[in-house]
Amino acid sequence: MTSIDSDAAPPAIGLAPLFLKFLRFGCLAFGGPVAQIAMIRQALVEEERWITGARFNRLLAVMQVLPGPEAHELCVHMGMVARGRWGGLFAGLGFMLPGFVLMLGCAAAYQALIAGRAGLAGVLLGVQIVVVAIIARAVERIGRHALTDRLLGLLALASLIATLAGVSFWIPLATAGLVYAFAIRPGVAIAFAAGGLLLAFAFHALGDPSAAASQMLSGEATAAALFVAGLKGGLLTFGGAYTAIPYVRHDTVGRGWMSDGTFLDGVALAGMLPAPLVIFGTFVGYVAGGWIGALAVTAGIFLPAFAFSMILFERLERIVENPALHRLLDGIAGAVVGIIAATCLQLGLAVLDRAPALWPVAIVFVAALTAAWFWKGRFAVPALVALGGAIGAALFS
Repeated sequence: MTSIDSDAAPPAIGLAPLFLKFLRFGCLAFGGPVAQIAMIRQALVEEERWITGARFNRLLAVMQVLPGPEAHELCVHMGMVARGRWGGLFAGLGFMLPGFVLMLGCAAAYQALIAGRAGLAGVLLGVQIVVVAIIARAVERIGRHALTDRLLGLLALASLIATLAGVSFWIPLATAGLVYAFAIRPGVAIAFAAGGLLLAFAFHALGDPSAAASQMLSGEATAAALFVAGLKGGLLTFGGAYTAIPYVRHDTVGRGWMSDGTFLDGVALAGMLPAPLVIFGTFVGYVAGGWIGALAVTAGIFLPAFAFSMILFERLERIVENPALHRLLDGIAGAVVGIIAATCLQLGLAVLDRAPALWPVAIVFVAALTAAWFWKGRFAVPALVALGGAIGAALFS
């Protein structure tokens, strides 16, 4: 275990009390990552002095660079500070368990009581419009922090175009990361950009092996396939949990295991629960493959959040301080902004396909986007989702 600052240290605590402490955090984890991190800081830094504020800030900076939900990764790391790797495992499980159980119950209730009921179509359409607006707001917020120069903006735009053109996600991710990492050597960066473009054309002409594999698996939502879908989301969640949406959607909606509308309903429910937003994967897994599918997607999404802290605990800060790695990750994050923007457009078009007319959808979307832009607070997202359902019932039922 690494040393901590001399003026702060965690108390002697057993694994069971540690689990219960983080279980309590999980039960109160409303309001998204900012509110969750503030709660953890208030309890463990300001009140109990497990570590100093300066060290907490350094850890938070590291977690924001790595993929995965920052609040959950912080819980794992703080558990390890207290009780080593077992402590990290118990703290992480405690924090995620309330959201997982609640989402599993919501998914079962959705399947039994809501899915396929014509009388609720208007309510669900209103909710889905609001969720697309919330995702659009998230794209702007993530982009404002991730796209810090013109090159990153161009890489995001190129990734958006590539995604809309059907290029497999890994090509813009790898290309953007390498181009930005070698931007100080223009010749090398241009060569990587040209290589990415050639790959995109080659895979478009000859077929993408990963897409072919997806087509082969499209008939059956196995636990292994759902685990991989979740793992993609967990490994590629840069800049916020919304960035997991394109990858999980690609491997579930893209294989015909659910509709875009059902997927958006899962994202809406996740925003209303005390949990990291990536808990929408539990809903997606349940709809596609029952409770085993829910466990598989959830395990895949959260595995990286456990692994990065538990395996790299002693080296985490040193690794992320490497300037070359920073630029590579910054380039990947820029590409992710473009990919999630493209996914937001695709989800918006899917919602429009189910709407009776354009004008009411536009009015609800603009109103929801405006509210999401200016309305701050822990319960803003749940309130917007509820309002969307009520407006949808009035306009579309």
